[in-house]
Amino acid sequence: MATPPLQTVLAAIDVGTNAVRLELARPDADGSLETLHQERDPIRPGEGVFASGMMPEETADRLLSTLRRYAALCRRHKARVRAVATSAMRDARNQQQIVQRVRDEAGLNLEVVSGKEEARLICLGVLHRKPPNVRSLLVDIGGGSTEVVLATGEKPDELWSLAMGSVRLTEMFDAAGKVTPKQLRLMRSYVEEQLRKAIPERLPGLPRMALGSSGTISAVVGFAASEGTAHASLRQLQSSVETLAEMTPERRRKRFDPRRADIIVAGATILERTARHLGVESIAAVNRGLRDGLLVDLLYRQDETREDHSLADAAVAMGRRLFFDEKHARQVTRLALTLFDELAALHHLPLSSRPYLETAALLHDVGNAVSYERHHKHAYYLIHHGDIPGLADRERELVARVARYHQRSPPELNHSGMQGLNAAEARLVRKLATLLRIANALDGSHHQPIKEMRATNGRDAVALHLKARQPVDLELWSAEREVALFRRVFGKRLTFHVGR
Repeated sequence: MATPPLQTVLAAIDVGTNAVRLELARPDADGSLETLHQERDPIRPGEGVFASGMMPEETADRLLSTLRRYAALCRRHKARVRAVATSAMRDARNQQQIVQRVRDEAGLNLEVVSGKEEARLICLGVLHRKPPNVRSLLVDIGGGSTEVVLATGEKPDELWSLAMGSVRLTEMFDAAGKVTPKQLRLMRSYVEEQLRKAIPERLPGLPRMALGSSGTISAVVGFAASEGTAHASLRQLQSSVETLAEMTPERRRKRFDPRRADIIVAGATILERTARHLGVESIAAVNRGLRDGLLVDLLYRQDETREDHSLADAAVAMGRRLFFDEKHARQVTRLALTLFDELAALHHLPLSSRPYLETAALLHDVGNAVSYERHHKHAYYLIHHGDIPGLADRERELVARVARYHQRSPPELNHSGMQGLNAAEARLVRKLATLLRIANALDGSHHQPIKEMRATNGRDAVALHLKARQPVDLELWSAEREVALFRRVFGKRLTFHVGR
């Protein structure tokens, strides 16, 4: 694997429900990450959010003060930063105002990531460099949500995110102080119900031991496990939940950090019921998680030689949920990526934009799930509001715009659908959408008649050499309608040459 220069510093900022965390790391020559600096501020960004739906101004002020300091440290190290916010910010109705304040006051782009993207990043952090044939089951219990991942190697096969975390459950059942047997029964029943709704019971082929990656899980496993071990059996977890519930709040605070003590019964209940639901025998605590995943994601994003199919897999999974024409989608994607790769000297787009085209091509027709009429606009809406692990919010917006312009109105700079993009984003969307329109036209029949395509970039024209298995009259008629746009965007004629 090609690794970044050794002087590169990567920074991960995690705005969670209980705390805000920063980690600075440098990639080693072998692709591993050397930690340079870590900070954790237990400012409880989620305090009150789950009950009121708003982050109070005083909490936002504490958050901004912390993030300004983190941003200064990142600038000092000239670090490449990815900052994310999770469950509490997802629930806060004033998230947009807070994100804008973070941008204005700290100079950071704070992404409010979806539950599935959070799960994907946790998976990447915990299972980085795991042998490719090893199956793993991962559980992470945050303050506001619980993530469960089934993976092969470091790649997720299934991602689940439940709006059920230790702080949220504590607030719902008033479980910070004394916990009565009735409260415990109600909590257990609630957790079981949420798990049944979200995750199939006793999935086949699961490992007997699950990995638990959060601070809550480490604390619960440490309490429940036999001395000298880093894993707890299901029986030990069940016993520890009842022991913790019977403890007075004062005893729990002597055993745990005071802020952890308030939410430990809820966290232990979630862990115990999740292990039981999944049918695993034990949980092992690991000390890696979301921040590690952010760093690995940054590492992979700047390695342009690395092939990663996880984003395409996520797009295909979304397309299947919406009953897309998979053969057509894959054909259009193959043709669009051929154009992108062979016309690199013409479009001058960064290689990092290739996954945007791939995702937009795979999902360009998903709007048909709503209605064939105006399906390009429905595709925009579904992608814009979709949950596509591997894409940040702004990246998903760009993909949605590219897909929206696969037909009908061209992506002209003055069109209403281009509003809200800066100049660089507008150029990117315009170029990618033009390539997608050509690719889509070349499968106008949805029967994949073109078996091979080659593009040559001449002085005055781009020639597409097509090998077809059957007549392509409809495809050529459709593609000819895009020639004028191609010339406006790329400054060259487009010609088609068909052979067998």
